[in-house]
Amino acid sequence: MVPPVDAVLQRLGITPAIVDAFAEARAAGMRLARVAAQHRGGHVLLSSAGQFGGDHEADAVVELRADLAGRLRRAIAEDSAAGPAVGDWVATTVAGERPSATIHAVLPRRTKLSRKAAGRGASEQLVAANVDRVFLVCPLDQPLNLRRIERLLTIALESGAAASVVLTKVDLCADPAAALASLGVHTDRDGAAIPVHVISSVSGAGLAALDVYTHTPQTTALIGASGVGKSTLINRWLGHERLPVAEVRDDGKGRHTTTHRELLVLPQGGLVIDTPGMRELGLWRSDDGLQGAFADVTALTEHCRFADCTHDKEPGCAVQAAVAAGSLAPERAASFAKLQREQVHLDQERSVLGRTRARAADRRLHKALKRHYQREGNE
Repeated sequence: MVPPVDAVLQRLGITPAIVDAFAEARAAGMRLARVAAQHRGGHVLLSSAGQFGGDHEADAVVELRADLAGRLRRAIAEDSAAGPAVGDWVATTVAGERPSATIHAVLPRRTKLSRKAAGRGASEQLVAANVDRVFLVCPLDQPLNLRRIERLLTIALESGAAASVVLTKVDLCADPAAALASLGVHTDRDGAAIPVHVISSVSGAGLAALDVYTHTPQTTALIGASGVGKSTLINRWLGHERLPVAEVRDDGKGRHTTTHRELLVLPQGGLVIDTPGMRELGLWRSDDGLQGAFADVTALTEHCRFADCTHDKEPGCAVQAAVAAGSLAPERAASFAKLQREQVHLDQERSVLGRTRARAADRRLHKALKRHYQREGNE
């Protein structure tokens, strides 16, 4: 019998909850692996030689290609978020002399970093799963985009992971203190201040403070636009130039150097998920994220006269009163209101999508029953 957990799986960040969730699949003879990458041709999995065997050292990390089982493909056709994402733990079977795997089930996720898929309609795009901490990477060689940071922070906190802000390229910033002051203080869901790290990959300033996140088998995901320094950070942690680094264009926008999400095992003990630069950052779910990213604003909303206040022109709005008193920046109040409206609109779209899926399921059930009764009538 294959052991449920070994040193390699621990190295890959396995938790007791995953071991428990895998028990039934293990009894059925399946193997445990973690999704490292997703391509058009399939998935790349990481696991241990103890799970998959082969000509490997007992403590080796095994990499193998994987396809999806038919039942899982059908589930994804109904809901794209049902499919494996980078960072997921999956139950698989193996076949062939050079083992290839089939993914049968995605084990319950501890955290889920999602955004609304680009384009019209309400569909979820999973960015990464089972992430312990999200790094919001923003460059200081240009003015901080506070509204984008607020949106990134909302998405990160909604995932259930911890969040940190990493301000890169401080060596190219004329006044780092002023930039840091403009960022202000953000808090998490529990009211604790979000850590902010100011670094330079050129001078090495601030880099040592990030190493605490990479020396334990926790999973850190990096999100941010192209050209902000994500690949440079990961190359430093890996100890070699594994990921390409591109120059930033003259207009300040970065070129995409990472083309797909990938889970990387760092030599010092941690794991990191690199993500391509995100131009569109639509919210998916944001109740907890908004409460964390805008703790100061949500505290004010409790004192609004009306429970359904939109914080625009309603009488007795505590948010607008704070803006008028100068204790809340109007741009921050507007950002909160915009994200709140976006979430309301998305909830409505999801409700429509849910009803559409329910009707489709009813039609499939009706057709299946009709075929069943026809077969019975022919016998």
